[in-house]
Amino acid sequence: MYLSPEDLIKLLLAFVIGAIVGLEREYRSKSAGLRTMILISLGSTLFTLLSIKVSLDAGRIAANVITGIGFIGGGIIFREQNQVVGLTTAAAVWVTAAMGMAIGAGYYEMAFFTFALVILSLVALIPLQSFMKNRNQIRNYRIVTRYQQKTLKRYEELFREYNLGVMRGKQNRTGDRISGNWTLQGSEKQHEKLTKYLLNDSEVVEFDF
Repeated sequence: MYLSPEDLIKLLLAFVIGAIVGLEREYRSKSAGLRTMILISLGSTLFTLLSIKVSLDAGRIAANVITGIGFIGGGIIFREQNQVVGLTTAAAVWVTAAMGMAIGAGYYEMAFFTFALVILSLVALIPLQSFMKNRNQIRNYRIVTRYQQKTLKRYEELFREYNLGVMRGKQNRTGDRISGNWTLQGSEKQHEKLTKYLLNDSEVVEFDF
């Protein structure tokens, strides 16, 4: 078995694609960065080349590569402050492996068209994502105030004054204090206005958001 010029080109192309996707993730300080993406792309390409050269079941090899990538992706995803973090990076790992397999099998056009769409998704769509995020955010609020023979319904009325959708959570009283939890949905601007008001509310003892 020898390494042909076409094999070298495939591995170099896999290196370049992995490096570009990895640089984008590295720039955003994500857990799977430059070296990780290069190794994933190269590994997927090499496994595909080997399956072709030694006449192995290409479908079985592909399934095993996908399973291995699944383990890597699972290690990237975690929870942070009630949010799931790492989904985009895990998806980038998955599609980088797919592009490496396509290159290894000789489907260059498919690999590079996918690569263009990946870069579009990771870079060019960020302004649209930011716009949507600013227009509509979901935040969790927890307010603790002194119990004064009345419920926390007045805060729900306040939330609606700020044009925020309200979903009430758990509320309880402990001694002379009463606490409430809400999930609010609305624009970032309205969230910031509400936060500023609550931080300056003398009746609020504790406030988490």
